[in-house]
Amino acid sequence: MIDMRYEQQIERGHYEAFTLAPRDWVPNNRKLAVAIYRAAIPGTGSDLTTEFEALFEHNQWPPQWRDGIFDYQHFHSTAHEVLGTASGSAEVIIGGPGGRVVTLRPGDALLLPAGTGHCLQASTGNLRVVGAYPFGQQWDIRRDALTPEELAAMEALPFPPSDPVLGERGPVIEQWLGVA
Repeated sequence: MIDMRYEQQIERGHYEAFTLAPRDWVPNNRKLAVAIYRAAIPGTGSDLTTEFEALFEHNQWPPQWRDGIFDYQHFHSTAHEVLGTASGSAEVIIGGPGGRVVTLRPGDALLLPAGTGHCLQASTGNLRVVGAYPFGQQWDIRRDALTPEELAAMEALPFPPSDPVLGERGPVIEQWLGVA
């Protein structure tokens, strides 16, 4: 059962979305937007790890791990990913070497379409992140360029049925499905 605080946050939820061109060996995703949800779950000092897991599960993005963010450039070619910041804060490079740096705080979530490079640049506090992926997608870790066949397979990944944070609205519904 979803907590009423989620419903309130969904009503006023907002996000910043942007697309990224390929950079070096990182393909990024030319069609699907990266999104940053500020205060996806209000940072009230409660157990944000459990709250993110419940939210992602409710929206059909089963959580698969709790940890930090790798401090080396990588991307996933076989799954879209959402990261929920449960504790600590992080500066994350998005888009590959020399990419855009974003700051994540407790309660923030980051949606990364397949192919989007990311790397932890710095963190403060006890950084804890929940990682989740659309039902049926299994993530890989790539640190090198894709072959043309792998790139085509990445670009053909199915769209998730809902947004990981906002459910029936949000960037997956409002932007990703618009490019289909």
